[in-house]
Amino acid sequence: MASDFLSSFLNKSLRVHIQDGRMFIGTLKCTDREQNLILAVTHEYREPSEQDRLLAAQRQEYLGLSGPVKVDMKKRFVGLIVVPGQYITKLEIED
Repeated sequence: MASDFLSSFLNKSLRVHIQDGRMFIGTLKCTDREQNLILAVTHEYREPSEQDRLLAAQRQEYLGLSGPVKVDMKKRFVGLIVVPGQYITKLEIED
């Protein structure tokens, strides 16, 4: 059963990707039959906005640099969260 498989990851750091493109990295504390996950000490990562990308491109142009524009993902601490299993697209163990 999937919940038994998820239970083998208890107290391990997981990288959880969800449908809207966000990613959560936190410690798995609990799961249930619906594969909902409870993560502790969690950080949320999301793609930068168009405005952030535009500012990075302008900054790179101002500095006279060439090549692809690199913009880091946005990060924020969210603490203890529940990730509904229905929205999870990918699950990875963090090293």
